[in-house]
Amino acid sequence: MTHPAVGVTRRAAVLCALTAVGAYARALPSDVCTSRMRVVATTSDLASLVAAVGGDLVRVQTLVPPLVDAEAFEPRASDLALIADAALVARIGLGYDHWLEKLLERRGRTGRPAQPDSVVDASSGIPLLEVNGRDPFARDSHAHGLANPHYWLDPANAETMTATIGAAIASVSRAAGESVLENRRLFLKQLRQRMDAWAQALAPFRGAAVLAYHNSWPYFARRFHLNVVGFIEPREGVTPSVAHFASLLSQARRSNVRAILLKTNEPMRFAETVAARLGVSLVRLAPAVGSVPQANDYLGLMDYNVNTLAGALRAAS
Repeated sequence: MTHPAVGVTRRAAVLCALTAVGAYARALPSDVCTSRMRVVATTSDLASLVAAVGGDLVRVQTLVPPLVDAEAFEPRASDLALIADAALVARIGLGYDHWLEKLLERRGRTGRPAQPDSVVDASSGIPLLEVNGRDPFARDSHAHGLANPHYWLDPANAETMTATIGAAIASVSRAAGESVLENRRLFLKQLRQRMDAWAQALAPFRGAAVLAYHNSWPYFARRFHLNVVGFIEPREGVTPSVAHFASLLSQARRSNVRAILLKTNEPMRFAETVAARLGVSLVRLAPAVGSVPQANDYLGLMDYNVNTLAGALRAAS
């Protein structure tokens, strides 16, 4: 009896030969000539988790650059080409990457060979915050959809996300199952070790009040017992009014705010004004994997943000 992996290899060899002589005109849904599945992730954070689980089985590409706001991203024609023949497309969901819907619809009209269900939503099974019941694809000044979508910033949620991603990879390639399980086991071992270190780093600041520029941090704050008491930006892309500033400063003083969280791709002007009025520091955090040199993967992103915040709060003490 032929082992499944051997069968996959033989089929790949045949397809590569056909491609070489022009008999197989369309791009294949994976890098069959190198036996790697091609996966497209909407964000670099998600791409890092796909790579951690998929390992050498996958080649991962990202749609949104690390310093670009994914909620306001405008896809290009080249992005349609990127997902057209991907074996798997991984998304954040909850309306965060709402623009992917149009790409997927256009992919379905291109006349490409029919593919099985090849989109995985990493939010599946996540305990969500700020659930509001709105249509996740109905946009209102880039307001959040069904729930707050920044769930990956709670590193504990990476356990569920990698399980969902691993199952999707295995559904596309049954021969990948054992490798996916082993890759995820190794990743979770590292994650749990880092979780202990991150919890210890932020433990002295349990209950500390902070402001944030945008409502990106509720999952992170819940995990590490921080208190986000207000947001400089009332809604994404909406300029804060004088009345909003006055209310925010009043709330911040009552709560004894210790710092202002600002991602490195968010504007400084309003945050600097608030920081000066309150006499607190701005803490510049990495918005995504690859946005700063230290955040070269998902664990590195969390390392950077936890250590940067702990250092700032320690200095403020």
